Amino acid sequence: MGFRDGTSWRHDSPVARPAIPPGATDDEVRALLERHRCPVPFHAVRTRFLGSIASPVMQGAPMDTVAALWGGKMPPFEGLDAANELIAALVMGLWNRLTRHRERSVPFRLTRLEAAATREGLARLALRRREELEGFAEGLFGDRERLDLPERAHRALGVMGAMRAMLEGIHELAENPTKPGDAADIAVTLGHLRELTRIAEHEMHEAVLSCAHAQMRMTPMRAAAPPTRH
Repeated sequence: MGFRDGTSWRHDSPVARPAIPPGATDDEVRALLERHRCPVPFHAVRTRFLGSIASPVMQGAPMDTVAALWGGKMPPFEGLDAANELIAALVMGLWNRLTRHRERSVPFRLTRLEAAATREGLARLALRRREELEGFAEGLFGDRERLDLPERAHRALGVMGAMRAMLEGIHELAENPTKPGDAADIAVTLGHLRELTRIAEHEMHEAVLSCAHAQMRMTPMRAAAPPTRH
């Protein structure tokens, strides 16, 4: 995956009341991202934020992660109200909601998608899951190529890297009309993707919990070998 780092952004003018409250829903956040032509889809924004929250190098810098969504600098705004509206929704809304997943009692869930048993449905679901895995790695690594992580987080990244490769293969096959794929085969593969979804959710959550535990203990994080991006 090709990753780009983000730069921080701030506005020194007085803060205006956001048009959307800090507790903006996922649908409201999605609409704002579309309005500001964010190149990263909402489902990948969620996992990128989650990875940044868990990251030993990116944690506590939500504005860096937000700016990185637009390639390193914030999008143009019509005015201060529009800027504060977006920041409130992304940081005080979505980011803060995702921090709850540092607790074991609050399991993380990927976005749900009703996929028809067709080539198009299969390709769409495989692509979404791949983008979610890539988003998590993007947020976790930031601009780093390597990270020292707790052993459990290290293993989780290994599992997610293998899953990403599988999803990429499924997506390519589903989009290739020369490859065989009747409705029964597609239905079976969709079943496999549902199981992969469950595993991905579990591994992401375990990685977040592992990193959070290490941060709370304030002990050096280690891994058998620093993982690299897949």
